Amino acid sequence: MIESPAQSTPPQVAGRLRPGLYLFLVLICLVFFVPGIFTLPPVDRDEARFAQATTQMLETGDFVRIYFQDEARNKKPIAIYWLQAASAALLGSAQHRNIWPYRIPSLLGAILAVLLTFSLGKRLFGERTGLFGAVLTASSLLLIMEAHLATTDAVLLATVLAAQVSLSRFYVRDKAPPGNGAFLTFWVAQAIGILVKGPVTPLISLLTIGCLSAADRDLGWLRGIRPVRGLAMLVVLASPWAIAIGLATKGAFFQQSLGGDFLTKVASGMESHGFPPGYYVLLMPLALWPASALAGASVFRAWKTRSAPSVRFCLAWAAPAWILFELVPTKLPHYVLPLYPPLCLLVAHAIVSSEEGRTEELGSRLIKTGYTACQLVIILLGLAALVIPWIAGNHFKPAGLIPAVTGIAAAALSTWKFFRRRYIQATVVSIAATALVLAPLLQWVIPGADWLWLSNNVASAVKQTAGDNVLLCSSGYYEPSLVFLLGTRTRLTNPGGAALFLKNNPEALALVAAGEDEAFKREATDKGLHVRQTGAFRGFNYSKGQKMLLRLYGNRQDAGTEETDRTISDCGDRKIQIHD
Repeated sequence: MIESPAQSTPPQVAGRLRPGLYLFLVLICLVFFVPGIFTLPPVDRDEARFAQATTQMLETGDFVRIYFQDEARNKKPIAIYWLQAASAALLGSAQHRNIWPYRIPSLLGAILAVLLTFSLGKRLFGERTGLFGAVLTASSLLLIMEAHLATTDAVLLATVLAAQVSLSRFYVRDKAPPGNGAFLTFWVAQAIGILVKGPVTPLISLLTIGCLSAADRDLGWLRGIRPVRGLAMLVVLASPWAIAIGLATKGAFFQQSLGGDFLTKVASGMESHGFPPGYYVLLMPLALWPASALAGASVFRAWKTRSAPSVRFCLAWAAPAWILFELVPTKLPHYVLPLYPPLCLLVAHAIVSSEEGRTEELGSRLIKTGYTACQLVIILLGLAALVIPWIAGNHFKPAGLIPAVTGIAAAALSTWKFFRRRYIQATVVSIAATALVLAPLLQWVIPGADWLWLSNNVASAVKQTAGDNVLLCSSGYYEPSLVFLLGTRTRLTNPGGAALFLKNNPEALALVAAGEDEAFKREATDKGLHVRQTGAFRGFNYSKGQKMLLRLYGNRQDAGTEETDRTISDCGDRKIQIHD
């Protein structure tokens, strides 16, 4: 007979609030999330699209409709744009074209998600396990990546955590029954989640509720959620913008976002992101690191103790949604991010319980083999500090030895600690090594690999030549980051359009990919232009996975007739000479 959740209590009911632990977690988050926030250039394509659409809201004052240049961006709801607009307005004007103010909502969302993970884990498993699970969540590579990007997913994670923490109070009850605070938090989180990324937050809560209710054959615990009142509140909060965008676009937003984006992803692999089931499992050793080293063993142990309400809640959160995401044809790594906190809590629970002798130890040969194999992740991350500068510029940077040596040493030390049954110490070593390796990678190594940042190189060069009010068109290179860095007036076009743009705007510049160079020159000649090459840029377009050569042209009559050589950066420290 399964114990009714209404009568069950957490293993260790949370005591008084300890602000010091929350401050400690905030500091841990800053260690993982801040390096690179200010130095990484805009990342294509989603981040640059979000940032540019937000910039256009600030430029036009239209905070209902979403546009990327002249194209309606009817895919994601409005909340992330509002948050980014507020951040950009407070921390830096749109004219400066700095990307970091647009990343602040993601940074704050990630920090809030970690704090909520601690709050949940403290109630379900006790303070020690909750703290350990929150640190594992903060150090997961996928969350670190999303905290650095001006996209929806870190903020979405915070709404999911807020909803699930509230839901857990109705399912795993302590002596004090959940009150209006839990009810309000649950439904407000659902409304904000819908305004951030549509149905994801309600979907995860519904799957959790359905799984728990089916397993327990009990719906009584749901009475406190008050579905009728809650749904009415959700409609009140989410409908004003929904009505406004429906009227402003004559229904096109819902037709394109639901029919063209959401249903297409569910029905088939969209935008070359279709993968078979098992994709997220194969990706987990990297994306969930360092918790991934014991994720499989922890889930297996959780299944054996699933009668415990705290464990059952985490399984009901992660398992059905994971299966659903694996079955959906369109797959992107961040889709399963909302499922990582319960997995991290289960890993923390397994480690702490084994260390304290409350369950069997993690000493089987299979677990040891899996743990050792996963150490390859930190080794590869450390070696990346040496490999990336070499690929980007064919040069060796001695400073890269520090992360490389750290990664190798940490893998060896963590494995040794694990084999000696010091499970907490072994995991702490992996967490600390992740911070020590990622900080220089994100702050200096990756931003310094100019070969990866074509748009940034072009923008820096043309602003030095023509000033901040430069007018540029691009043919053959269509990355949104170029538009964000150089302004909304930047035009992405074809060779004929580039020649026409120069004719209509004599002071403008044209950026032309090597494959369209001859066609552009023919079009320019046909229009009576005398174009002059003023620079070139070589680099790697990671969005397409190909090397590119871009040439910069100006109208000779207005760009000047002086016959000078112009040197443009190519792959970092290497230089090329372009002769006029």
